[in-house]
Amino acid sequence: MIDDVATDGSTSSEKNRPSSTRRTRRVRMTGKERREQLLDIGRTLFADKGFEGTSVEEIAARAGVSKPVVYEHFGGKEGLYAVVVDREMRRLLDMVTGALTAGHPRELLEQAAFALLDYIETYTDGFRILVRDSPVAQSTGTFASLISDIATQVEDILGLEFKARGFDPKLAPLYAQALVGMVALTGQWWLNVRKPKKAEVAAHLVNLAWHGLENLESKPRLVGHRKN
Repeated sequence: MIDDVATDGSTSSEKNRPSSTRRTRRVRMTGKERREQLLDIGRTLFADKGFEGTSVEEIAARAGVSKPVVYEHFGGKEGLYAVVVDREMRRLLDMVTGALTAGHPRELLEQAAFALLDYIETYTDGFRILVRDSPVAQSTGTFASLISDIATQVEDILGLEFKARGFDPKLAPLYAQALVGMVALTGQWWLNVRKPKKAEVAAHLVNLAWHGLENLESKPRLVGHRKN
């Protein structure tokens, strides 16, 4: 599948012709390139306007194509949205699980907090899409289901730590949901305020999770290598 995109470029032989007689040269875009272009445009519009506020007409207009091209690639707005959400969910999950490399539990907490905050900072549009409600959420997954997937990864780590410390490993799922949920909700709040700085947010999250309210440090610090 190949689509055409009109440009204003002209060949050297055309430069001497009157502008009214020049032919418009067309640059070909492959089907894969067109698909990626539509995904980028859809991602931006969904983040800015939400699913309901975005139309196939606007997506097509921004891409410089007709509506049938969008339907040909994705079957409609719902199909495009589903692919965008799936990509963002996989990206966030990969960032969080890939960050969990330390051996010490406290540093693992820091790494998980930083991974989510890094994603929000780097892929702000993607995070805005994930935390929005949409009528096609059940088919594409939801932010809650994504957080549950991440909690499952953390659950395995907590289970080993609980067992080593003589705690009931059956409680690991509860604590995993609580920890990941706390970081996720804080991330949603930080998405808009962006204060305090990322490292300070991570430090306070870990401070609460690690010490509990009774043993909070007055000036929490990070013990890992990440400082920003």
